[in-house]
Amino acid sequence: MAENEYVPLFETRQVKGRILFRWNAVIRIPFIHRLSQRFGKELPGIDIFVCTANPLLEPPSMVVNTVLSMMAYDYPPEKLSVYLSDDGGSNLTFYAMLEAANFSKTWLPFCKKFKVEPMSPEAYFRTASEPLNVQEWPSVKRLYEEMKMRIETTTKLNQIPEHIYKQHYKGFREWNFVTSKLDHQTILQILIDGRDTNAVDIEGNPLPTLVYLAREKRPQYHHHFKAGAMNALIRTSSKISNGPIILNVDCDMYSNNSESIKYSLCVFMDEEKGDEFGYVQFPQSFDNLTKNDIYGCSFRVIQKLEVHGLDANGGPCFIGTGCFHRREALCGKKYEKNFRFDLKKLNNTKVNERASLLEETCKVLASCTFEHNTTWGKEMGLIYGFPAEDIVTGLSVQCRGWKSMFLDPERDGFLGVAPITLLQLLVQHKRWTEGHLQVFLSKYCPLLYGYKKIPLKLRLAYCAYNLWAANCLATLYYVVVPCLCLLKGITLFPKISSPWVLPFAYVAFSHHAYSLGEFLWCGGTFLGWCNDQRMWLFKRTTSYLFASFETILKLLGYSQLAFVITTKVADEDISKRYDQEMIEFGVASPMFDILATLAILNLLGSFGAIKKVTMHADKGFKVLDQFGLQILLCLVLVTINLPVYQALFFRMDKGKMPSSVTYKSIIFALLACTLAVY
Repeated sequence: MAENEYVPLFETRQVKGRILFRWNAVIRIPFIHRLSQRFGKELPGIDIFVCTANPLLEPPSMVVNTVLSMMAYDYPPEKLSVYLSDDGGSNLTFYAMLEAANFSKTWLPFCKKFKVEPMSPEAYFRTASEPLNVQEWPSVKRLYEEMKMRIETTTKLNQIPEHIYKQHYKGFREWNFVTSKLDHQTILQILIDGRDTNAVDIEGNPLPTLVYLAREKRPQYHHHFKAGAMNALIRTSSKISNGPIILNVDCDMYSNNSESIKYSLCVFMDEEKGDEFGYVQFPQSFDNLTKNDIYGCSFRVIQKLEVHGLDANGGPCFIGTGCFHRREALCGKKYEKNFRFDLKKLNNTKVNERASLLEETCKVLASCTFEHNTTWGKEMGLIYGFPAEDIVTGLSVQCRGWKSMFLDPERDGFLGVAPITLLQLLVQHKRWTEGHLQVFLSKYCPLLYGYKKIPLKLRLAYCAYNLWAANCLATLYYVVVPCLCLLKGITLFPKISSPWVLPFAYVAFSHHAYSLGEFLWCGGTFLGWCNDQRMWLFKRTTSYLFASFETILKLLGYSQLAFVITTKVADEDISKRYDQEMIEFGVASPMFDILATLAILNLLGSFGAIKKVTMHADKGFKVLDQFGLQILLCLVLVTINLPVYQALFFRMDKGKMPSSVTYKSIIFALLACTLAVY
């Protein structure tokens, strides 16, 4: 190979697809050994943003594990800076970060010495067996368990230990001026200053920078939820470390692959194509899924097939976590074809100010008034005004000329916590689909906003996700109308004896057979596919329906933008039932009212059909011939809803359907049947 010959840092492989956002699907393969050979230690600074908002729903002990896993990357620590945005403004989370800063002095050299994977202490000690002849293993585990116990005890008592308070009085005194989590000044603390020669681990190696930020909040100012927190982090980090590459993760998404940074740099630092990319998205994976994925949370087919098609057509969307951004692209810069970025020269800005002075200087950047009369939230940073701020931000980056890439290494880059109750899942998907629909109905509609900016195939692919919520209408029709018409004696489908039944049978069979084949090919199980189909129905008849109504009310001015945090904690009984793959209901909710009513409605329709067939023997075959497809559809829906019937009438544990839901659903279903018959 000639000295100046170009050798790519990643390879693109073509795969086949069958629908729009799978056309020309590609798989990217980075070569991190080439990255090391070519650049050595001339690597750019990396700023990592971790966002949390509520210490009750997102326990500080979990946040600590995420932060420690980010600090332990296989990357020069002096070029690594980790920022925690605490939108809950909690001194409990701040205390947990102090514990993390201290434990990192032991954890980081341990990870480096023994090549620990995953780098989250909780996940590692839970899954790894104690190696032979490693004396440090039990001592490090004991130190971690002691730290975890202190954090959980402090959180439970809601009181900082007196000796810790006195030792870190400078930090904790900030909470003397905090009125509430929605009314407080900016709290910014550099817990580990990577520029300080004394910031070293137990073996004398430098530590990454660690920063705690609780941005200013006042009741009279809108704080814009996670998008506002991210934008505050972008500004403050630009003065402290100014890494040209930004990684953002949710507080429950710990790092599972120590080389994820290097994978992304193979894209950004490729001499021929690297300058085109604004962000690199990793898949959102989970470490708490059951064997058959009872709630269908894995996004298995989407991430293994569909997103690769988006990649080939201009790039995947930004999904809010596990994403590496080019700072310039995130800050509103447009892509210029002939301009080249030299990431080797864009290392961390060396600020000569002392940490205490730097803290005071940066506080104004996270104030409520800083963004007033600026383009932040409009053209710079994450876009405001949508529950799915990630989707619209990624779209705006692509419309400024940048491409994006999807990397799915053999070892997952990040692992998070999936919902373990049905209501958590439905609420989470309501927020996602509501955000997508609002984007479609806004000026950021991909068809219009992306016109002549991104490829048509990519715009149409975005719309397939933006219109998820609208699918509730067709689904509700198939769930409600056939069973009511069956009771009334109205035929909706061709007779079984008619040749026109063949197209219906072909479409139904081929679609589900192909869907099952895809799911199994992507590593799922048959029961997992059944659960996925069940959740598909549950989400479309509840989450998508509520998302559609909320969007309409917002457009009419009767509803305000809200951001619902998915809880990451559950009691022991709920966790036990989740491990046994029992669907958790447990609480009353309008969503459960709809689910139960639809389930009973189809059960009554099936009973009515069976009665017609069995009680009129002379007309039984005629009834089957005339209503065969409707009866089959009702029976399929009854089969899908078996866990709902079990929760309504047979389960005795706390995860059963509440009695109020049972009574209301029976009344609603009987009323609907009565109106349909008469």
